[in-house]
Amino acid sequence: MSEFLQMGGYAHFVWPAYIVSGLVIGGLSLAIWRRGRILQRRLSRFEGDGEGAGQPPS
Repeated sequence: MSEFLQMGGYAHFVWPAYIVSGLVIGGLSLAIWRRGRILQRRLSRFEGDGEGAGQPPS
């Protein structure tokens, strides 16, 4: 197990790269999730904004 964690002597480069990559992917996932919630709220307000809002007249 110790050999694996040392990564052949390159652990000082490999583990920080994994950590940075994980943080970037996590941050992007959070940003996408938050943006989706914001857009969903906007859509709900648009659809519920008065009678027939956003729909062509019949």
